[in-house]
Amino acid sequence: MAAFLGNLRNVTIASFVLALLLVGLYGYVQGFDGPTFELFTLRWLHVVCGVMWIGLLWYFNFVSTPTMPKIPDELKPALGRFITPAALWWFRWGAMGTIFFGIVLAFRSNYLIEAYTLDLSQGMAGYPVVPKYLAIGIGMWLGTIMWFNVWFVIWPNQQKALNIDGKYPNLAAPEKAAAAKTAGQFSRINTLLSIPMLFSMVAAGHLY
Repeated sequence: MAAFLGNLRNVTIASFVLALLLVGLYGYVQGFDGPTFELFTLRWLHVVCGVMWIGLLWYFNFVSTPTMPKIPDELKPALGRFITPAALWWFRWGAMGTIFFGIVLAFRSNYLIEAYTLDLSQGMAGYPVVPKYLAIGIGMWLGTIMWFNVWFVIWPNQQKALNIDGKYPNLAAPEKAAAAKTAGQFSRINTLLSIPMLFSMVAAGHLY
């Protein structure tokens, strides 16, 4: 058991196998409804990626950054060289998976335009026509802004600050510090947006 639990790949595979067994249980109890299960799978993948993304966002902001000043100087290079780059890989691809599956889900559920227009696609008469579309649209816009910040602000600046993949070996210390500051500020912006984003997403499914 210790050897099994010590291997992350095997644990992850086993976790997906257990999920597939639950798919079998669903089919046995409920009967298999292809279109319903397709939308469910998209929503499930959207949530899985979102948990990875927001979990790491909160790790950076609630654990890593506040703890950094307490770490002895001789240990800090290991964090910046190994742990943070690995976390950033999962962080940015978690963000990409979240927005990809979210957009596909909205498209397949026939509310992509309504959501991104904040339910204005049918005009202002009786606005909001479908309050759920307004709620999910707010969540989608906040998520889209957060995704943009990850890929086009946080990640490029972290590459500079940490010289990830050796792309910026000769960057001057002041430029590295400026890049780290920018990445940190936009990470905090994403933390600020994360709570209302999650509220909007959950509210769309359970309050409207």
